[in-house]
Amino acid sequence: MTDPLFQQDAYLRTAAGQVISHTEEGGLVLNQSVFYPTGGGQPGDTGALSWDGGHLNIINTVKGEAGAIVLIPEPDAALPPVGADVSQSLDWDRRMGHMRIHTALHLLSVVLPLPVSGGAIGAEKGRLDFNMPEAPEDKQALEDALNALIARDLEVTERWITDAELDAQPDLVKTMSVSPPRGSGRIRLVRIGTQSDQIDLQPCGGTHVNRTGEIGAIRLGKVEKKGKQNRRVYIHLVA
Repeated sequence: MTDPLFQQDAYLRTAAGQVISHTEEGGLVLNQSVFYPTGGGQPGDTGALSWDGGHLNIINTVKGEAGAIVLIPEPDAALPPVGADVSQSLDWDRRMGHMRIHTALHLLSVVLPLPVSGGAIGAEKGRLDFNMPEAPEDKQALEDALNALIARDLEVTERWITDAELDAQPDLVKTMSVSPPRGSGRIRLVRIGTQSDQIDLQPCGGTHVNRTGEIGAIRLGKVEKKGKQNRRVYIHLVA
């Protein structure tokens, strides 16, 4: 099992680590990881590893078995041996883009309070698929509402609940296509706003900014029809 350092501090850019195994597919597993693995619509992190006598680029990060986080190296790269101490370095600009977009998508689900059937996160844009038979009548009003929430510079925090507590509050789950990660006995909730002035609360294993002001201005992109009952709504970072 890999200790997911990004859950403790999403702003951690570098960290030490030790190689605990290689995978049959050519990946490697560390005892702790600053790299976020693909999941919940958020792409796996990229970056680099260095060690005594070696360096390689990490082109993706995925989930392995039994809680392992697998780093995918560039093709034909020489891997550090099992037991080697390494230094991890994150592609920070890309991760920060993911954090800004991911948090903005949580807010999009507030200004469009409809069931979510899918989503995807990029470093500069993202989208949510809504159970929405008709397209929004006023896209500008939605964009203005979204940016107004961002400009309030709301705090983004987390807390943990048990599987049983989530089962007792099924309305917390907004995304129909992605189930909250289970198996550890507890589930992470991400809150935007304070307990007394809560804007959003939902299960999420991804990385987020600490305050909504860090997102910056958002532009609402195209709205695509993806079936009789669904619309895909895109958002873009302005800068």
